[in-house]
Amino acid sequence: MVIKMAFDGTVIANIVHEMQCLRGARISKINQPESDELLLTFSGASFRQKKLLISAGASLPLMYFTEENKPNPASAPSFCMLLRKHIGGGHVVSVSQPSLERIVSIRISHLDEMGDTREKSLVVELMGKYSNIIFTDEEDCIIDSIKRVPSTVSSLREVLPGRQYFLPSELTKADTLHTDRDTFLSLLRTDDPAARALYTSYSGISPVTAEELCHRACIDPDFPLNAADEQSLWEAFTQYTDDISAGRFDPQIYYRNGEPFEFSAMPLTLYAACEHRSFETISEVLETYYREKEAVTRIRQRSADLRRITDTAISRTAKKLDLQEKQMKDTEKRDRFRTYGELLRAYAYCIEPGQSSVTLQDYNDDYREITVPLDADLSVSENANRYYDRYQKMRRTAIALKQQIEETKAALEHLRSIETSLSTAASEGDLAEIKDELTQAGYIRKQTRSAKEKQQKGTPLHFISCDGFDIYVGKNNYQNEAVTFGLAGGDDWWFHAKNRPGSHVIVKSSGSELSDRTFEEAAALAAHFSSASKGEKVEIDYTQRRNLRKPPAAHPGLVIYHTNYSMISDGDISTIRIAEK
Repeated sequence: MVIKMAFDGTVIANIVHEMQCLRGARISKINQPESDELLLTFSGASFRQKKLLISAGASLPLMYFTEENKPNPASAPSFCMLLRKHIGGGHVVSVSQPSLERIVSIRISHLDEMGDTREKSLVVELMGKYSNIIFTDEEDCIIDSIKRVPSTVSSLREVLPGRQYFLPSELTKADTLHTDRDTFLSLLRTDDPAARALYTSYSGISPVTAEELCHRACIDPDFPLNAADEQSLWEAFTQYTDDISAGRFDPQIYYRNGEPFEFSAMPLTLYAACEHRSFETISEVLETYYREKEAVTRIRQRSADLRRITDTAISRTAKKLDLQEKQMKDTEKRDRFRTYGELLRAYAYCIEPGQSSVTLQDYNDDYREITVPLDADLSVSENANRYYDRYQKMRRTAIALKQQIEETKAALEHLRSIETSLSTAASEGDLAEIKDELTQAGYIRKQTRSAKEKQQKGTPLHFISCDGFDIYVGKNNYQNEAVTFGLAGGDDWWFHAKNRPGSHVIVKSSGSELSDRTFEEAAALAAHFSSASKGEKVEIDYTQRRNLRKPPAAHPGLVIYHTNYSMISDGDISTIRIAEK
């Protein structure tokens, strides 16, 4: 299922509810850090300073309170200067939202050049590629906008100085906060699936919100609404709108595999099984969500080079192993050449010179007849010596190849463990450790680090089991080694996916006996943070730390053990709690 961000009318209603604290506040600063962004600073009686970020970016329109400053251009853009001239030092009269539309109107009172009180509006339209910030006077006449829209761009709605402001014509959906049961059901009695009928009929309802309402009503969102389900959906809808009207918001972020994938102004019961965090304000949600999303994206982008190096090394090493194994297979016929040489020496007295082959009885194989090819230009003794030489050469090759194959397999296993680590990396420190490991292994040219440059270090993941035991998960081989041989004591339990690259998982027992549930949670973490595909059943080995040994000169994170237990896990970690930092 494709997750769509729920920056809908409900989220904006939560923002408007939060912005009510600005009523009476004074606009102390107006900045325009980007061509489509404003950063307004307010001072009020109940607070010293609040900063409101407004972005009309086509790909990511946003509006929320923030504590962060943004660098400003050397000279303020003309729209910023216009706002400073007209509403700099003005006071907020009201903040409103028409129905549940993705529009916020900030009414501002100020003194004009003659000292008379005037009111103007800053209208923020958060509507995807049509997003805009429009400045209007008392009569809703457009003074200017952060994006001018001439008739060549839109023949239906020009946004230019002097034009009358009106709501976009596409806002023709029903008023979500003011509807009745008959209207509601008449709009939903269509052949469309129930969720689609909801978000296409009512303003401010996103696809995710529509699925949430269907989930609360215990109906399938992918099928048309039937008569038996009408009342339950109406009740879920009215409860939802009553919460919005009363300002009963509960902003939350939802996580999957440690990454944020959705946020909402209301609890989303359809994601109840997922990890989630509640926040005091929707501004905190938006700032945290996009910061964490950006961090995940940045990590993925920066890991691309390391992944390319690792993939190339894996491909080359796999080809090298394939070639070595083929060469080893060729040496398997060496014993036949030794047999040829022995038989030629044993039967030399009865072999006539100049023959191209001879059939002899193999006394080592119940005197079975065997045909030995001969070089007619060589004597019997020379043919025998030639076969002995070939045998000895293949024997030496086999001995060397055996060692090389073991080394190549170890290198391939090491590279695949690094490949898995790249999928688990969650910070710059994690990537720095992986890069260092690739450098130490010779896959990246070593670079001299300046004395001032500090080596970033990642930290293992920390979970809390249902029974309160600390569980640590290494995200790469260095961290695996740290949690296993540094953090864990002899009585602590160690978990790892059997015969697969993956994380070392340590449960700190603190001298207590672990519950069955804790064993299952640790096994789930070991399965999840391995090379296994999600949902796949994985065999997990587990044993106490005292049973582990590190081979001499082994790659980081490699251990051996001979005493262990095993269990099967599907890697579902959705109910395991991450420890608070």
